[in-house]
Amino acid sequence: MTLRRNGLLALMLTVAVAASGCSTVGKINPFHKKDTGPKEVASVGQRVAVQAFDDKIEVAEGLKGADFFLPEPQPVTQWALPGGTPEQSVEHVAAGGGLSVAWKKSFGQKSSRGAHVTAPPVAVNGKIYVMDGEATVSAHDAQTGAEVWKADLRPKNKRDAEAFGGGLAIADGKLYVASGYRFVAQLNADTGAVLWRKMTEEPIHAAPTVVGGRMFVVAIDNTLLTFDAATGAEGWTYQALAESARILGASSPAVSGDTVVASFGSGELVALRAANGNDLWNEALSRASRTNALSEIRDIPGRPVVYQGDVFAVSHSGVFAATDLRTGQPRWTLPITGITTPWAAGDVVYVVDKAGKIYCVARESGQVYWIRDLNVDRVKKKAAWYNGLGKSKADAKKNVVRPLWTSPILANGRLVLGADTGEVVAVNAKTGVVEKSVQLGSPLLIGPIALNGALYFATDGAQLIALR
Repeated sequence: MTLRRNGLLALMLTVAVAASGCSTVGKINPFHKKDTGPKEVASVGQRVAVQAFDDKIEVAEGLKGADFFLPEPQPVTQWALPGGTPEQSVEHVAAGGGLSVAWKKSFGQKSSRGAHVTAPPVAVNGKIYVMDGEATVSAHDAQTGAEVWKADLRPKNKRDAEAFGGGLAIADGKLYVASGYRFVAQLNADTGAVLWRKMTEEPIHAAPTVVGGRMFVVAIDNTLLTFDAATGAEGWTYQALAESARILGASSPAVSGDTVVASFGSGELVALRAANGNDLWNEALSRASRTNALSEIRDIPGRPVVYQGDVFAVSHSGVFAATDLRTGQPRWTLPITGITTPWAAGDVVYVVDKAGKIYCVARESGQVYWIRDLNVDRVKKKAAWYNGLGKSKADAKKNVVRPLWTSPILANGRLVLGADTGEVVAVNAKTGVVEKSVQLGSPLLIGPIALNGALYFATDGAQLIALR
């Protein structure tokens, strides 16, 4: 493994908050803010563990080869939020076609030791918006990739000379930005002009969700912040449990009606009133493993998905869960370790685990239709820390690095997702068979979005790539 490879893994798996890239890290501790956490914890009902947590997940006997319902693919004319809609759920898009590369365009600073491209693209009115590793935001023509405008939003002071992370959202013709440089901002989506800008106490590594005149975003200290979308005025806040170890990627809240669902580095999945922050329910998607110390990293870095009245989320601690949105009543769990966002559609929900397996799960019961290991027969690279350390070849072979895969999108009957090796695959959504593979030549850590028949990837090398 090269230093470059180490850098890619650091983005997804490095867990020390002290490495989170801002001069204000010293403030991130459990005593920095008063804990005003939830007063109630969901306890109605009992979650059904579909399989024991020590068991290997297997396809349910009754579902082997069984068919299931998927809605027909629909055209997408805008992708205004990180997950497409406030509920972070889009179902099935008509996009991607033959997965042929239409164009590639660079958009700024690529990921490096001090900069990471973490923002999913967003798109409206024929434009794709992206943010590079150093808070430069740009708009591009969706048909050609040509740059429409660019805005460098880095602070000019020395205090915040280095930071990374954040993301974008669009609402009512305005582009909203959150940044690891400790600010949120509103830009004119047509020109890039800054309309307002507010500093935050802590860095923000996640993209915001903007809906109903409010901006929701999670800061690195596990605080859910809200702002008035029109003016930037601060609204209510919610403080989750402090956590000293977490994934450097971060999650965007889901909003359904007057309920906002947010996930945190503590492994908490929390539902709140969007209007005032009153807590509705709270559950912890975490478990301890005697054989895996990394299970103590309880983060939920993927977005929670609200679909058909349920919330789906997966944690790094090894819990993939379905929860009733209204009551917080547990539905089912599976022992899956993930850092991606689930994808729900029709009768099923798909999730990609950290080892590279895709699971097709019955949405109502939690039973498994099929499992596909994407890393089978793919080249495994020797871990860098074994190079030159006098380890035997046998030891080196045991310590390999598997490709990391992005969150999927369901497009034209196939799950499309990319890997940090630069590969994009299309997997039959009904059978799990890999139907096509394309090499884009740049590491992929962010899942694709869809717009007007095309799929768009923002790569770790700060390239925007259109596939049609």
